[in-house]
Amino acid sequence: MTADVEAATSIALETDGLAVAYGRTRILEQITLAVPVGSVFALLGRNGSGKTSLLRCLLGQRPPAAGRAKVLGEDPWRHRRRLMQRVGVVPEEPNAFPEMTARQLSTFCERLHEHWNETAVEERLRRFSVPIDRRFGRLSKGQKGAVMLALALGHGPEMLLLDDPTLGLDVVARETVFREVIGDLADRGTTVFVTTHDLRAIEGLADHVAILHEGRVALNGGMETVKADWDRPLEEIFIAVTSGANPAAPAPVQSEVRS
Repeated sequence: MTADVEAATSIALETDGLAVAYGRTRILEQITLAVPVGSVFALLGRNGSGKTSLLRCLLGQRPPAAGRAKVLGEDPWRHRRRLMQRVGVVPEEPNAFPEMTARQLSTFCERLHEHWNETAVEERLRRFSVPIDRRFGRLSKGQKGAVMLALALGHGPEMLLLDDPTLGLDVVARETVFREVIGDLADRGTTVFVTTHDLRAIEGLADHVAILHEGRVALNGGMETVKADWDRPLEEIFIAVTSGANPAAPAPVQSEVRS
């Protein structure tokens, strides 16, 4: 295997100069990211920063206005159907047929995927304490999110894209998602790309972090390297970057002066 091929196969998701627009309005500009295979990559940004718009582009739901994107080596706009056999998706707002139960939804999804593990889906729902024979429309928001997550993992995807999966969940549910699911998937080599507002939880799980601000990537790097450079927790880094501080030049640490 050549060095170029090895480099290509080590990247699960990449964008190069990507721009996303709605009509004449550019939402994102010059987005360049590289997500290593098997990593947990956290994409952060304030509300309206364009995180969901970027995900829609990565999922082939809209074409880029400029630049390019590749997910598992595929152009998502051209090869969306084929790519969705290898990718799991959890949207920000849980959305499924309200009259169908979780069990029926699993059976329905089985028809869409060549490889489906209904036993694993039901086991994960039991672990999340979701009644599998209750209609989706009658579930709580947290339970709906758990159903979407279980279904997203039903075909054993190589990559999981999560759009703020813990939004609106209680502390116990958030812990379950981040620790049991994201951590477990990373241990098994599944690549996880997640947008989230839960900075404290993701700080201890993500290998890489990028922050969107004013339509561009304001910070991008390995989690531990970023924290070491800034010498502060992720939450404080996020506040500094999105309030206009220069991410390339964090404030130097002041050593204590003793007389």
